[in-house]
Amino acid sequence: MTEEEIENAENLISDELKEAIQQAKENISKFHASQKQEIRKIETTKGVICWRENRAVEKVGMYIPGGTAPLFSTVLMLTVPANLAGCKEIVLCTPPDKNGNINPAILYAAKLCGVSGIFKTGGAQAIAAMTLGTESIPGVSKIFGPGNQFVVAAKEYAQRYGVAIDMPAGPSEVLVIADEQAVPEFCAADLLSQAEHGSDSQVVFITTDLKVFDETISAIEFQIKDLPRNEFAGKALENSSFIILNSIEEAVEFSNLYAPNTLSWPSAILKNIFQKSGMQGRFSLGTIPVKAPEITPAEPITPFPPMPMQGITAEYLWIVL
Repeated sequence: MTEEEIENAENLISDELKEAIQQAKENISKFHASQKQEIRKIETTKGVICWRENRAVEKVGMYIPGGTAPLFSTVLMLTVPANLAGCKEIVLCTPPDKNGNINPAILYAAKLCGVSGIFKTGGAQAIAAMTLGTESIPGVSKIFGPGNQFVVAAKEYAQRYGVAIDMPAGPSEVLVIADEQAVPEFCAADLLSQAEHGSDSQVVFITTDLKVFDETISAIEFQIKDLPRNEFAGKALENSSFIILNSIEEAVEFSNLYAPNTLSWPSAILKNIFQKSGMQGRFSLGTIPVKAPEITPAEPITPFPPMPMQGITAEYLWIVL
C-alpha cells in the first residue's frame, strides 16, 4: 500500500475510535512490557557461567482478517508485542473489500504500531506469499494471526517450508459456565459476542440451574434481533451447545476436556474454581454492572491476543514476548 493511502485512513475514522485504539495500544504495551526479564547469570559449576537470553524473530508476518469482520484489534494485539520484542521487520497482509480498499481502522492501527509494510492480500495466498516471498511481499520467518479454515490450513502447511507459526488460531469459540448467581442477560451477551464473529464460531453454554438455562436462551433470542451481524450469529448458534450439568465441578471437568479458546465465568462467587480450571486460553471471571466479562475485552480495556482454538489450548500458548 502507498503512504498516501495509509495517511488518508486517519481522516476516515472518528476521533472516538482513534482514542480507543490509542488506549488499547497503551494497555497492551503495559501488559507485554511486564513480561520482559532481566538476564540472570548462574554459575552451575565453579568457573562455568550459564544464562538464557531471548532474541526477537527478525522478520515476522501478521495476518489480519478483513472480510466480514475487519479485526483492527488484532493488529494491536500482534504488532505491539512484536515491537516490544525487537522484531526488525513486520509485514502485514489483510484482504481488501470488493472495492479494493482496506478498512481504515486497520490502516490507522498498523501505522500507529510501526508496521513495515502493508499488503492487500488475504486467504491462503497471503500465507503462501509470506512463506515463500514474492516480488512485492517479503518472506518472513514466523507468521502470526487468526483466520478461517483455509488460512489455518495454509499456516500449518507453511511449516513444511521452514516457516514457524504462532498457533492454529481458527474460528472464535467461547465456553460460558453459569451458576445460579449468573445473570442470564450477561450470559447471552457473552455468547453472542463470539457467535457474531462468523458462522463457523462455536459457543457452548453450561449451567447447573434450569432457570438460568431457560432465561439465557430467551435473552439470546431477544438480543440477537438488534445485532448488526445477527445472520452470522444465528448460523453459529445452530452448531452450538447448551448443556445442564449436576455440579460446577462437572462443568469444570468438561471445560478441561473441551479446552476452550475462552472460558467465561459470569458469577460473583466460586472464584476458587479458577485454580481448578487449567485448560483455556483466556479466563474471564466475574460480573460487571454494565457488561458481562467476556464482552468487556472487546473494548480497549484488556490486552487479549489471538489464542489457540479447537481444543489445542492444552498444547499451544497464546502470544507472549
